[in-house]
Amino acid sequence: MKERFPDTKALIFDCDGTLVDSLALYAVAWPAGLRSTGHAMEASWYLERGGFSGDMLMDAFEQEVGQTLDRAQVMKTVWATYQAGVGELTEIAAVTAIARRFHGRLPMAVASSGPSDFVRLSLKSLGLDALFDAIVTVEDVAAAKPAPDLFLEAARRLGVAPDDCLVFEDSIQGLQAAKAAGCQAIDVRELMDEAAA
Repeated sequence: MKERFPDTKALIFDCDGTLVDSLALYAVAWPAGLRSTGHAMEASWYLERGGFSGDMLMDAFEQEVGQTLDRAQVMKTVWATYQAGVGELTEIAAVTAIARRFHGRLPMAVASSGPSDFVRLSLKSLGLDALFDAIVTVEDVAAAKPAPDLFLEAARRLGVAPDDCLVFEDSIQGLQAAKAAGCQAIDVRELMDEAAA
């Protein structure tokens, strides 16, 4: 990374789909949450909206069904289902290898549109939480990705200017947010393709 981005002074990682392979678990947890209010969400509908924050997802689903849902009830069930399946999570080795390589060498943060409880549980379950100097989640900022807020707050907590930060992201919204924040960014899907080749 230092060869490709020599001016990088800090690294910022998304969590879901970047550090942690959590998509399959969320694709079970979200439909379970919606079933608790009597609605069916296909896993494919969820997967088409990867990178959405919980609120964005709920907004889209409410618009689709034309009804306001009990979001607290939905999230209670999503959380219970996610907790029950957390042992199934795996790390995304092409990215976590970079985090481990630079741990203690560069300041590093996680910046996720996910809720704090989910993000911290995911990282802790895989022993990744200790790698990072800061964990910033959707509760810490005014707006989720694609707004730049999460990356700006992560850079602030690391004490590094945004344009000196390198972001690792897997979603269109995340890459847009990094650009809006003035950060350099790597699409980790390319790293995963390289690792699989």
